[in-house]
Amino acid sequence: MTERINYFAVAQKGLQNLLNLEQYIDSLSTEGVLSRTLITLVKLRASQINGCAYCIDMHTKEARHAGETEQRLYLLSAWHESNLYSAQERAALTYTEAVTLISNSAVSNQLFQETREHFSETELVNLTLVITTINSWNRIAISFATEAGNYQVNDQR
Repeated sequence: MTERINYFAVAQKGLQNLLNLEQYIDSLSTEGVLSRTLITLVKLRASQINGCAYCIDMHTKEARHAGETEQRLYLLSAWHESNLYSAQERAALTYTEAVTLISNSAVSNQLFQETREHFSETELVNLTLVITTINSWNRIAISFATEAGNYQVNDQR
């Protein structure tokens, strides 16, 4: 599929704000707020739900590069049925699914409280930023048919 519009060329200023948010998200792992593994799993799971081939390719490659196991990557779409994910990761994935599919059912008070058992206020706000940012990228990449398969991991993180 051919990319419909080079959105970086057309809306450079607007997309720079999303890139700045990505830099902030990257800093969360170096500052110990959220782990790189958790951030990558959340980005990959939201991308799977949204069907964003470009982002699935990107975040799978980034996860492998960061040392994620093949088995956990293979099972991510069926994580509910696997014991390979920690309680915190499971809470984050449940929350990711609820936020990503928010029009199907809002984030319930019960889900919010269950998620709070695993994350501080700071962590939960930042987790929500990770989820909403990847959802934005997914929608942009899908809308403009960004070609999947060519992403290369940048070692500068």
